Amino acid sequence: QVQLVESGGGLVQAGGSLRLSCAASGRILRINDMGWYRQAPGKQRELVAGITRGGSTNYADSVKGRFTISRDNAKNMVYLQMSSLKPEDTAVYYCNAGIVSTSWSSFTSWGQGTQVTVSS
Repeated sequence: QVQLVESGGGLVQAGGSLRLSCAASGRILRINDMGWYRQAPGKQRELVAGITRGGSTNYADSVKGRFTISRDNAKNMVYLQMSSLKPEDTAVYYCNAGIVSTSWSSFTSWGQGTQVTVSS
């Protein structure tokens, strides 16, 4: 079994910052790509930022220059530093990881989500 648990969400004023964390645990042999997605009410889930095991990153155009994704491979963690937050960043944020388990199966695992609310 593998679990992803997000933390760090909350309520913040426009222009503020938040740091999201996601911890992966369980029978993990290796984690490949990791990412953060978000889903606002009435909208589809969208990719916010992704990071490879080697540290290459990609971002949605809407967050470039404001958000930074990073990871700690030794701790099986991924982070999302969010700055200059806007009301349109309000959403449930989910982390995602490409897992290779100790039984050599490969699958994508999702966290349960953490709410980020940005007030104007």
